[in-house]
Amino acid sequence: MASTYVNDLRLNELGTGDGSGTWGTTTNTNFELIAEGFGFGTEGITTNADTHSSVVADGSTDPVRNMFIKYTGTLDSACTITITPNTMSRVHFIENGTSGSQNIIISQGSGANVTIPPGDVKVVYLDGAGSGAAVVDAFASLNVVDLKVQDDLTVTDDAAIGGALTVTGIMKTDDTTNATSTTDGSLQTDGGLSVALDAVFGDDVMLLSDSAVLKFGADSDVTLTHAADTSLTCNLMMAATTFEPSADTAAGDNAAIGYTSAEGLILTGQGSSTDVTIKNDADATVASIATGTTIFTINDDIGVSGRAVGHVTTDNDGSFDLAVGNDFQCTPSGDFTLTFTNPAAGQSGNVFLINSGGHTVSAHASVAINATALTALATAGTYHIAYYCSAASGNNTIAVSASGALT
Repeated sequence: MASTYVNDLRLNELGTGDGSGTWGTTTNTNFELIAEGFGFGTEGITTNADTHSSVVADGSTDPVRNMFIKYTGTLDSACTITITPNTMSRVHFIENGTSGSQNIIISQGSGANVTIPPGDVKVVYLDGAGSGAAVVDAFASLNVVDLKVQDDLTVTDDAAIGGALTVTGIMKTDDTTNATSTTDGSLQTDGGLSVALDAVFGDDVMLLSDSAVLKFGADSDVTLTHAADTSLTCNLMMAATTFEPSADTAAGDNAAIGYTSAEGLILTGQGSSTDVTIKNDADATVASIATGTTIFTINDDIGVSGRAVGHVTTDNDGSFDLAVGNDFQCTPSGDFTLTFTNPAAGQSGNVFLINSGGHTVSAHASVAINATALTALATAGTYHIAYYCSAASGNNTIAVSASGALT
């Protein structure tokens, strides 16, 4: 009976009565080939070959019998390597050690095959199913308890399998490298970052691109947009401690919160009648600036813990423009008529009069002043004049009182 080689290591199986006088040599060779099956071997591929045949020899040493096979050579395209016989069932560690940056494709029959990128190692098994034999990636779905990686861990995005790293527990990094750009720090991504729950940061959050946008809400209806070197622009009005929609804000209108070194804090609104509105926690307006004006309206009391200092305007002709300010200093050079122009109802203020020349003082028709006090102002000296406007116009609508000459 003739010898056969039908086992997965292609060892010589002596038939009954075979090997007379040589069975010991045959057996020793089989032992050596068994050991070879646990070893490492290399096999070269013809330069630039598109296909390559690896045949496990019957009963004699062969590099492809080794459990770990390294393929070498230079390729200019992917090479399909067929390992035969196709009835042999084996596990292999296979390394693509070729140069040329090309894949090798491991096949055994018409069934599935496995692609190994240049420089990579894969564990595969041959199912030995004959003409339809398949090669399977043994670690395609590897389940381990603890996996320790001493250097890089790379997850490739293979369109056939969908590259992804999925962690069902907590993923931690103990590296303390600080992030100063998009290419450093202990956790980096070249794409977007999706976080389903809260994100907590122990230090700064940096948006490095000009015109960066922070978006809020399920439909991103609230945004903060960066304008390089100048401001943050919000698409909503600002209220107390939150941003909330303004009933007057039309589509496309923006409220801006900005800063410049020359102007400091800048608030710009876009309401149809009220440009900037400040509200309290009861949603009541406490202050506002009307559109197109410089008038700041306060709807309640003003409390000042320090002193409130006004602006003193020097006006020596005795006619005081109340649109300029409330307080004036006047040193006349001749007789004059005490006049207040552009008054506003409720406005009040002071005049510091230095009438060192003893010039005669008359009163405009809108001024209501005691006649004796008016005459006394003509005496050379320094005086304090106080006024109050009961209306914006009309005779005797500006009440005026004057002190005696001050020493």
